[in-house]
Amino acid sequence: MQKHALIFGSLAGGILILLFILEQPLLYQDGKFDFKKGEILGYISMLVSLSMIFFGIRSFRDQHLNGSITFGKAFQVGLMITLVASVIYVVGWMIYYNTSESMQKFPELYLNHMLEELKKSGKSAAEIVKQEAEFRKNMEMYKNPLIMMAITFLEIFPVGLVVDVISALLLKKKPTESSAG
Repeated sequence: MQKHALIFGSLAGGILILLFILEQPLLYQDGKFDFKKGEILGYISMLVSLSMIFFGIRSFRDQHLNGSITFGKAFQVGLMITLVASVIYVVGWMIYYNTSESMQKFPELYLNHMLEELKKSGKSAAEIVKQEAEFRKNMEMYKNPLIMMAITFLEIFPVGLVVDVISALLLKKKPTESSAG
């Protein structure tokens, strides 16, 4: 099971990092970042890469369990794949965030975007100032590598859990009479 988790988790993490890098030029244009497109492409990339959970569970079921698997065992295999993919994503993000010039500008770009959205929504000046102070406080905390890793892990891991549950439900299969006997 560990071998499948490492193989399919590495594939999922690698695909996610590759898609993330490839989509960056689509998101930065004229010195601005398209946050809406970034959110959509981010979740699509997560789902595409985390489809490896489904394929990993299916491969484990078919190669090691004669085509049958319980929900619990399928979930366990998927969870291990999710953990490997999440760790690879965190490592990739830490490297990218700390070496990319564009990422050094990202917090300020996001702050400006957030302030524009707050103004458009009709928030009071006091509320906007309060939100800005909170954002700056959070960004200060984000400079701590352990906090950055935890937040990054929590971006991908819950999505992986959802894919894992759905995959385990779709792939669970009781043994047939001929293979049970």
